[in-house]
Amino acid sequence: MYLVIFDCDGTLIDSQHTILHGLEVGFDAVGLPMPDRQTALSIVGLSLEQAFETLVGPHNAHLAPEMANAYRQSKIARRQSGADQDPLYPGARECLDRLGQRDDILLGIATGKARRGVDHMIDVHSLQNRFVTIQTADTSPSKPHPDMIHRALSETEADAARTVMIGDTTFDIEMALAAGTQAIGVSWGYHEADALKRAGAFNVINHFDELFDSISQALHLKGELA
Repeated sequence: MYLVIFDCDGTLIDSQHTILHGLEVGFDAVGLPMPDRQTALSIVGLSLEQAFETLVGPHNAHLAPEMANAYRQSKIARRQSGADQDPLYPGARECLDRLGQRDDILLGIATGKARRGVDHMIDVHSLQNRFVTIQTADTSPSKPHPDMIHRALSETEADAARTVMIGDTTFDIEMALAAGTQAIGVSWGYHEADALKRAGAFNVINHFDELFDSISQALHLKGELA
């Protein structure tokens, strides 16, 4: 079996607006100024506490738990009100459909989101029963620690040599390489394509239509994707 693991934010879904809103809530909660947009979004992919610690620096790192809690509570309230329905990127659903047609490919998720955030994404976009393994910040250290992929490999009994991580940040690429798997970057997320290549991505794609060939090359798939 082959295992294809997807990141969420910046890879499957365009969540930049809701992430920025949550970050603003976190900074407001402790009375600190919000960083510029590019800096704020650069931490997407990290677990929430580590993201805030990175943004506020070591002198204010003690504020990160309070900021993360404010972010979480805001997310819960907004989702209950029907907000934060982040759209899938163009081609994402078709890509998942196409990969899912093969009996020898399993799909998974490894994300810095909490499990409730992943469940919300799955419900909003009717992606139930697509992913056989879902790894989140609730049970693993933040990326780029390889624990999420190690857990995914253990749950699916997949071989690291037949596994690839699809992500938009250097955190995703570094996590994959640390776990001994391949990694493919996407250019539409939060880190530049050159940074993904320098981090060790097998390839960086510009549209989901390009993913099938990249996976085939990275994992030496036999046969073509339907």
